Amino acid sequence: MRISVVDVGSNTVRLVVADAADGVPLPVHTAKWRLRLSEQVTPGGPVPERAVRQLVDAVAEASRTAARWGAADPPAFATAVVRNAPNRHEVLRTVRARTGVDLCTLPGEIEAELTFLGARRWMGWRSGPLALLDIGGGTLEVAFGRGRLPDFVASLPLGARRLTHEFFQDEDPPSPERVRALRRKVRHQLRDVAARIRWEGPRTVVATSRTFQQLGRLCGAAPGRHGPFVDRQMHRSELREAITRLAALPAAERAHLPGISAPRAAQSLAGAVVGHTAMKLTGIKAVTVCPWAIREGVLLRHIEDGPSWWAGIARRSEEAALPDPVPLRIAATSG
Repeated sequence: MRISVVDVGSNTVRLVVADAADGVPLPVHTAKWRLRLSEQVTPGGPVPERAVRQLVDAVAEASRTAARWGAADPPAFATAVVRNAPNRHEVLRTVRARTGVDLCTLPGEIEAELTFLGARRWMGWRSGPLALLDIGGGTLEVAFGRGRLPDFVASLPLGARRLTHEFFQDEDPPSPERVRALRRKVRHQLRDVAARIRWEGPRTVVATSRTFQQLGRLCGAAPGRHGPFVDRQMHRSELREAITRLAALPAAERAHLPGISAPRAAQSLAGAVVGHTAMKLTGIKAVTVCPWAIREGVLLRHIEDGPSWWAGIARRSEEAALPDPVPLRIAATSG
């Protein structure tokens, strides 16, 4: 069986096509379309029509690509950049009407659950009680569990893009006072969740997301070209030193540091502050940077629970739509 998933993130639309052999999604093709939605959508603002047109084109091409690889009707989801937009229901309906793909938004807690499932399967049962940290553009997901799915999840408005816009929008590089203000906010928001993680006492802690992958590389982890099976650890002390390096540079110069890409350079400092503060509050000294995350979690649920599971997610997303939305005036796409 060949399956696929489409992930609409803050910077890119990603497609993964995989063979479901023995219950494990083995990738056979990946593709991405760089839209940089986060640069076009201010936190809490609507997705503009130009960005919706680009999104329609990318999702349509992703669906056609999946079909060429023998995987029809991919589950498709959008993360916080669309989920938090006031016109998200119109965006979702426009994408469905133009592409036939049931693009959904997932609650942050469901994102955390699916990411935990992907990380658990990657790490294996030997990891024991497992804690998860995942920094996205709009939210920070935290989870803990002893089994296949987490016992505890939390989604907090501490995404790297959101906090960069709130604290560093007018200063590049930011002043030490702005960095301290950001850290204070993160500590306040994370206090109760961190206390729960400390109380649970995880044996293993994993960090997922592109933000953590890039920070891990900056802290000395092996580059991506070495493959996914290399053990990648990131220590709290190394991340603290990385914050000092990032804070001293404007965003354009951060992009020259190991692992930091130009599209994420501006938000790398906020991501590092969130990651370090979360590790310090929870008493975590080191994390394993895990290559599996939410996309793999969706594929695993699809394998284990069948297409009906995603159909239920799509139905709930549609039922949550506001009554009688004003349709977006998006020109039909070619192809």
